[in-house]
Amino acid sequence: MRATVIHAPHDIRVEEVPDPAIRQPTDAVVRVLRACICGSDLWAYRGESARQPGQRIGHEFLGVVEETGAGVGGFAVGDLVVAPFVWSDGTCAYCAEGLTTSCPEGGFWGSVGSDGGQGEAVRVPYADGTLVKLPAAAASDDRLLTALLALSDVLGTGHHAALGAGVTKGSTVAVVGDGAVGLCGVLAARRLGAERIIALGRHTARTDIARRFGATDVVAERGEAALAAVRELTRGEGAHSVIEAVGTEQSMRTALDIVRDGGAIGYVGVPHGSASGVDLGVMFDRNIALRGGVAPVRTYIPELLPDVLDGTIDPSPVFDLSIGLDEVPAGYRAMDGRTALKVLITP
Repeated sequence: MRATVIHAPHDIRVEEVPDPAIRQPTDAVVRVLRACICGSDLWAYRGESARQPGQRIGHEFLGVVEETGAGVGGFAVGDLVVAPFVWSDGTCAYCAEGLTTSCPEGGFWGSVGSDGGQGEAVRVPYADGTLVKLPAAAASDDRLLTALLALSDVLGTGHHAALGAGVTKGSTVAVVGDGAVGLCGVLAARRLGAERIIALGRHTARTDIARRFGATDVVAERGEAALAAVRELTRGEGAHSVIEAVGTEQSMRTALDIVRDGGAIGYVGVPHGSASGVDLGVMFDRNIALRGGVAPVRTYIPELLPDVLDGTIDPSPVFDLSIGLDEVPAGYRAMDGRTALKVLITP
């Protein structure tokens, strides 16, 4: 089959690789219908996170089950399924608690020795604990299929950030970051009943989506000017809840600056700064809570799926460029150059 591999920084290729095959009774093989490029993939692309030459890449996909191991009981050949970005066994203590990303048997797509999502097919370990079945009719609805793909990562990650930030009905929320995760954070905040949602971002195409998703205000300024703008919008107090969806030292400092005393920051931006930007003294004095981390999206999919199916929420606008598998290297260039927000791949 063909799949995307990374050989070095800025060296992404689509190559012939071995077809996936059942190795364990709990495995399934899924033929990929939709995949995409994640902002976190860019850290490997830019050389800021290490990868072995020839390693697979990509962790968001949905598709059709082509084969199952003898131990798989929840899925049959032909089922339409979505995969979270981490596989998990579904039976350990962490999985029972909903923290599927800490499953001792779990792993990330594209890790050494595993298939990546940006290919024609994927071997799925622990299929019963990992995959979620989708309605078969969705396969013929292109917009819905695209929206459902967001369940594999960005929609659940935005939801995780909103929960970490303590978003409640009637609250004021600020979102730091105008990438796909930040925009899904806006969507999640609206879904949870936030009354005011302030999106921080400088790119009009992205902040237009933020408004479509429920943002009531947009702050395009940066630094001290952004802080002043948010304070002005919140009677000088700051936001009850702040979603941090970037992961840099500066973005975390901004989140701390704009959160209200007694408020909370939900952080889901993959850290890639020289330091955390967190001042524990400031957090202590102002009673600020900090919650978040890698999102256990497998836990959230069953809750979010019905709202995507009935159109209550529609994350599909975050995909603003659609390509074929052979065009994946160009897709990485587009996202790296910020000419695309999030790239959809149709193998």
